[in-house]
Amino acid sequence: MKTALLLLLSLLFSCAAAPWPPASAPAVVRLTPAQLEKAGRRVWQNECGGTVAGLTSWNSGEQFASLGIGHFIWYPAGRRGPFEESFPPLAAFLEARGAAMPAWTRGPCPWPDKAAFDAAREDPRLRELRRILSSTIALQTDFILARLSRALPKMQAQARAPAQVAAIFHGLAATPEGAFCLMDYVNFKGEGTAPAERYQGRGWGLLQVLEGMTAPTPAAFAASARRVLSERVRNSPPARNEQRWLAGWHNRCDGYLRPL
Repeated sequence: MKTALLLLLSLLFSCAAAPWPPASAPAVVRLTPAQLEKAGRRVWQNECGGTVAGLTSWNSGEQFASLGIGHFIWYPAGRRGPFEESFPPLAAFLEARGAAMPAWTRGPCPWPDKAAFDAAREDPRLRELRRILSSTIALQTDFILARLSRALPKMQAQARAPAQVAAIFHGLAATPEGAFCLMDYVNFKGEGTAPAERYQGRGWGLLQVLEGMTAPTPAAFAASARRVLSERVRNSPPARNEQRWLAGWHNRCDGYLRPL
């Protein structure tokens, strides 16, 4: 089995022009329901320390609220930044699957900045939102998985070697630990395809991590992710002081070596 997989990968690597699945084709992630639950709770731990309080956060130095197990981004009215806004799609996803989402979650973030958000921590709206988010962990995990399922065609459209990226992706997706690497990182730093998510022309998303790998293993993923994130910090605007986050980001990458 191992020999056959290595042969398949070598064939894919040698055929950069090989066709890849169309945009509608789902990525296959082989996780049992129990493994998927563990994956969602590990994302929650990575982003929020696994706490209910962490489900509604606004990090220092940021221009947006971070909500849910994946710290999904929500911008206030009139604010936009380089990072993709992900809470409104999550709210729509949850509502479509039966969660009773308050009407105020359909617009921009009601709080204009971190100070206002923190002052409203015990506001009935934030208490209600934490209750909803703490009761929809499985659905939020499904949302992350759905994002991952759409990621591969987007990444291949921009990849230098689309077939190699696909081979690495599918090799990782075939194991629980590899699947978790993909799920966690695409939620953590995105697909790496958004033009705005660049510093000095260099991205830091899942695509950039996969392009830095030669084997579909969690160890190779963790090493490539550390390199990509270190490069992001080197290229970042000095005013953002991203060096303060790098040790934590590297620790998160080291977690990819643990069994799911």
